[in-house]
Amino acid sequence: MAKKKKKYYVVWDGNEPGIYETWGETQLQIKGYPNAKYKSFKTLEEAEAAYHGNYEDNISRGNKKKSITTMDHAFNPDIIKDSISVDAACSGNPGKMEYQGVMTISGQQLFHVGPLEGGTNNIGEFLALVHAMAALERKSDDKTVIYTDSRTAMAWIRNKKVKTTLKRTRYNHKVFELIERAIKWLEKHKHRNPIVKWKTSEWGEIPADFGRK
Repeated sequence: MAKKKKKYYVVWDGNEPGIYETWGETQLQIKGYPNAKYKSFKTLEEAEAAYHGNYEDNISRGNKKKSITTMDHAFNPDIIKDSISVDAACSGNPGKMEYQGVMTISGQQLFHVGPLEGGTNNIGEFLALVHAMAALERKSDDKTVIYTDSRTAMAWIRNKKVKTTLKRTRYNHKVFELIERAIKWLEKHKHRNPIVKWKTSEWGEIPADFGRK
């Protein structure tokens, strides 16, 4: 199993500026804070130097898409406001898999499943989409758009089939139970909500991202 790399998060402008060691702590400082300024670094030394420096200088040295915050999405005319965003994370391939769905603009978490042993990122992305569709159908909501950054998951939804080489074992039986349940749901229900590809290169990471890249 691949070991997750340690990251340090600098918050220059947020609820409480500082250096944080987990994405969860960082989210508490940026959610609900208009135009929050933050960025991740590989080492504590880099984070400390960046924190005492200028935000704009540090962003210009890296990938600018990481500077985009959930609140920024509210001002982007290309992003559909009445929408949900889904994403998955996996600590290996296979590994511990989890997925979640959030409101695209506010970042409010709507659901979270996992971690589950023996999954993959693609499977998590697929399950997240079906979970979102089922939740919206229960509310008789056929208008809300669902964003995903996974073309693979979108294809699996269209084909109502999961094309994976993952083998079923006693460790990942729960993952396969969820896959089987999701496929049955797709076969019995006509999913009406539009599924739209999230434009990561233009808009930054999808709001449901787990922040582990």
